[in-house]
Amino acid sequence: MPEEKASDVGPYYTPKPKPGPHSQPMTSFSRSSPQLFTYYTLGNPDVLTKYKVAATIGEKVLAEVAKLCVAGEKIVTICQKGDKLIEEEVSKVYRTTKLKGFSHPTTVSPSSYVTPYTPLASDNAESNIELKAGELVKIQLGAQIDGFGSIVCDTVIVPGGESAGDVVTGRDADLILANYYANELLLRLMIPPGTLASGSDEEKAKAAAVKPPTQSKITSLLEKVVKSYDCNLVESTTSWLFGRNEIEGEKKIVIAPAEGTKGDGIPQLGEVWGVEMGVSLGSGKVKTLDSRATLHRRTANTYILKSQIARKTLSTIQNKFGHFPFSLRQLEEEGGDTKYKVGVIDGVRSNVLRQYELVGDKEGAPVARSLTTLAITKNGITKLGAPPALDLSKYQTDKKITDEEILKILEQPLARNKGKSKSKKKKPAKKAGETEEADEE
Repeated sequence: MPEEKASDVGPYYTPKPKPGPHSQPMTSFSRSSPQLFTYYTLGNPDVLTKYKVAATIGEKVLAEVAKLCVAGEKIVTICQKGDKLIEEEVSKVYRTTKLKGFSHPTTVSPSSYVTPYTPLASDNAESNIELKAGELVKIQLGAQIDGFGSIVCDTVIVPGGESAGDVVTGRDADLILANYYANELLLRLMIPPGTLASGSDEEKAKAAAVKPPTQSKITSLLEKVVKSYDCNLVESTTSWLFGRNEIEGEKKIVIAPAEGTKGDGIPQLGEVWGVEMGVSLGSGKVKTLDSRATLHRRTANTYILKSQIARKTLSTIQNKFGHFPFSLRQLEEEGGDTKYKVGVIDGVRSNVLRQYELVGDKEGAPVARSLTTLAITKNGITKLGAPPALDLSKYQTDKKITDEEILKILEQPLARNKGKSKSKKKKPAKKAGETEEADEE
């Protein structure tokens, strides 16, 4: 497998084109049958329910893993405990469903790391890496039910250090707020024009006729947000269309694309997306790190591996993880020996497995990330799996967003208010910490 340049690497290493969200249908329906696409889309209420159940598990485990992130704790230990929690929670639901488990292993990425990090227990150097007080770490994990996966990522500050106490100040506050507001803006830009329009039929039609923002426009708007806090977007941060057994579908939105990369497609009603945001205190440029790549994923290719060890390893991967990402650490714990490494190498070389390279900030600057799994419905955005709501009162900075176009977008709701009572209008981002979500699901 040819080596890729760091400039080709976003938060996920995706060098080759992939089939669409329904490329592994697992059904007796033919792929040309409209029943298949109804059965495996949000048109089927059971699909949304499975997404929500998976998302609930992810959010619950994320909260528990965040509590484990204390100074002196080993990253590998946190990842192991997180994976165990996911397995326990998944076992409690849909007991007769065999296709369920991880949509993403537990990963804990140190301050300057961009991509998910999950070290091997057998690697003496990396398995002894401990969290430091005041460090910003990114937690990412997820569960799937019947192939419908939700992934969530949040940035937390390890207790202690300069940001000890209830209030976070300085550059840590700038970074967290920049990431938060940029994410809030991106979520609103995901809503198809006219979805939440009100008024006469003519007014609704006029709103629906507005062209959605181009990907270059999206990047331009987000850059205004993060630069308000003297931060930069992480290059090639990518949001993907989700589907059954697929977290990297036919559409993607690439923010601050590196040379030679670009997005493809626009969000539409009835879709599920994994929306990612990445912000750096540095330039936002990334580089491939020297650490071992431990995150992999089964591709849709059907090449028959030659060695018996490789075929056995692939069978284990298929049975336990399907087409979702997994950690080599999980294979290590599953097999109890090191022979799986040969199988993984053969799988990557034959493009049966995709290897996600480990990427970090080029200057070693702190990075904040978030990932939200959402559904786009006729009522707007439904957050399926998301980081916990940020308590803005705990982040203090003298910086603020002043761009009127940005402020206007941030004032817009994510979803239609279906309740009887009218919520009070909020005035976001007049100064740092004032913006609140007007639509928490």
